[in-house]
Amino acid sequence: MTEDSKLLEPLSTVVSGVLRLLTGLLVGWFILSLFDTDVHLGWGGAGVCVTADSISGGSDDTAAMFDARAGVEVMAIPRYCASPGTTYQRFLDAFGSLPSFVLLIGGLLLLNRLLRGAARDGVHHRLTAQRLRRLGWWLLCGSLAAGIIEANARAALSATLTHLAPFSPGAWLGNWTPPYLAILAALGLLTFARIVRAGVTMREDLEGTV
Repeated sequence: MTEDSKLLEPLSTVVSGVLRLLTGLLVGWFILSLFDTDVHLGWGGAGVCVTADSISGGSDDTAAMFDARAGVEVMAIPRYCASPGTTYQRFLDAFGSLPSFVLLIGGLLLLNRLLRGAARDGVHHRLTAQRLRRLGWWLLCGSLAAGIIEANARAALSATLTHLAPFSPGAWLGNWTPPYLAILAALGLLTFARIVRAGVTMREDLEGTV
């Protein structure tokens, strides 16, 4: 094992193992879906459900139902389910979580490529900086896109299940939580990509001078 490879452990081994595990689970799920009619190729099960946080409410009867202590207010949040649900509803249900999974798989693939490339070409290499920057942009743009797509899908699904939550810009904004940690991590990766690239340039200048 080279010195650069040692620097990348144990992250390199963990990422490679997780990718193999996820690949095996996906292949097994696909094979099972061919023989079991209860396993759907669509994301999720036969029914579709959504929790409407914006329609929450509470009353004395609600507190009594859940045996709350004196002075404690209990909020009831409705959960709407349709079984089996229409094709459109199942489509919206899938896009309520699928983009995050795609973001995860894509990020793991890019990270695995980064680690393998760094072990082969060296940590201080232009290609390593390029792969690091590519991973940063994937995480930054992907986390924002995934969050917005999923928020819109949940808002649209709620509109098909209840008249109390019509689809509107305010509805999907209420379902969207900005991915602050992912954005900060992505900005950190882009910054380190610039640092690595600057280090490579300085190293090449020193080698040229010598």
